[in-house]
Amino acid sequence: MLKWDCRKSIRPQSQNKNMSEKITNIAKNTSYFTLALILQKVISFTYFVLIARAIGPADLGKYYFAISFTSIFGIFIDIGQSTVLTREVAKRPDDAEKLFSSVFLIKLPLAILSMLAVFSIINFSSYPDITRQLVYLSIFCMILDSFTLTFFSVSRGFHNLKYESISSVIFQLIVFIVVLTVLKFNLGLVWLMMSLVLASLYNFIFSFYILKKKWKLKINWRPDKILIKNILLISLPFAVYAIFQRVYMYFDSVLLSLLAGDHQVGIYQIPFKIIFALQFLPLAFIASLFPALSSYWQNNREQLAITFERAVKYLIIISLPVSIGGIILADKIMVIFKSDYSDAILPLQITMAAVIFMFLNFPAGSLLNACDRQKINTINMGIILIASVILNLILIPRYQAIGASLTVLLTNLLMFILSMSVVSQITKYDYKKIIVMLIKSLLAVAVMGAVGYYLKNQVNFILTVILSAVSYFIALYIFKGFSKQDVESIYKSFNKNKVS
Repeated sequence: MLKWDCRKSIRPQSQNKNMSEKITNIAKNTSYFTLALILQKVISFTYFVLIARAIGPADLGKYYFAISFTSIFGIFIDIGQSTVLTREVAKRPDDAEKLFSSVFLIKLPLAILSMLAVFSIINFSSYPDITRQLVYLSIFCMILDSFTLTFFSVSRGFHNLKYESISSVIFQLIVFIVVLTVLKFNLGLVWLMMSLVLASLYNFIFSFYILKKKWKLKINWRPDKILIKNILLISLPFAVYAIFQRVYMYFDSVLLSLLAGDHQVGIYQIPFKIIFALQFLPLAFIASLFPALSSYWQNNREQLAITFERAVKYLIIISLPVSIGGIILADKIMVIFKSDYSDAILPLQITMAAVIFMFLNFPAGSLLNACDRQKINTINMGIILIASVILNLILIPRYQAIGASLTVLLTNLLMFILSMSVVSQITKYDYKKIIVMLIKSLLAVAVMGAVGYYLKNQVNFILTVILSAVSYFIALYIFKGFSKQDVESIYKSFNKNKVS
């Protein structure tokens, strides 16, 4: 049975109080950020569907090629510093202003260099003018989003995700409103990209305002050379990892554009966008848990193991029905889009099979970073990137979007194996409890799968999803995968006055 209670240990009363406050913050942050990410992903997926239906696979391919291309270069602005900033602020909150100012001063020249690199490469390419214009606009989003990430990284270090949660929803609402306007008046691809520019500009201004008004931080324009040097040294493994990860995430779309054309990029974006939207749950967990994991690594190794164990259990409960349900209902999901996207059914089923490993890779990777094993995480990501490039070069020419989807499945499985083999060396979590939870979830998802497969041709899609989900949670409750107390603890985490 899944419990969020702490194992007993003897410690001073003040330390118990601090521990209770941290656990409360984890619950609150996870709840609020999860809610925000749900809203954000729902809005984002809604306007994605509208865009895909309106412009077709070829133009959708151009649109997302520009985003993918600039996203790869965006990581060279941050080079892993936001992760370091969150971790160090959580450890040394009194030095937050010094840490923030140093990171900000490092990023300024990197932003200029990255922008020049994107301009140079795209101008010497053979891409049409419309694609270049989309890339130019996407550059501004890349720069603004990178600095916004830095501003909110400070808030995360202070164990606060409230303002980031609010901002993420408003960001998507801005994009949604502008997209509706653009599609209504048929203003074209350039104005579709402008929706992201306007939303990124808002996010930048809001996050900077919170930094100054809430945390009372300002930019110290006199660089602390020693601190900057130390941050760069600490950031190096994170930087290499982040570069590997960003290239891994977006290089397949670039390769599809080069080897198979814009149409296949558009087809591939359907499963890519769906699984990307589904990542809100592990993202919410990690955004909230990472500062706590860093703290527990320093002060409480027992609680570190318990926290990791809980995260894995919850993500197993969530990822299994999402994955199996997506595979079973893939053909019905494609009904949302026009018949032009029918070729995306099999790629979607393949990528949905990767969701389980994708979700579980989040807590494993976060634990490695929090426990000063970022070098190992970087090595693992490098292995995954090499495997991804090789597999894509082999599979895309033969199977196009299907080949890219197969690469996603195989590389996520490989990352899971590599990460968990290291986690077991860091902390002695109770793997038997995780296996028991996996078995219970598999039994429940088998019930759900039978219900979903039977109903998908009998009733409408929405009702099928609802009834399948209900059957899963009823079955999981019968198999004692969770209790009434677990539900109550999650509900209370939304209400500050009820959290104890």
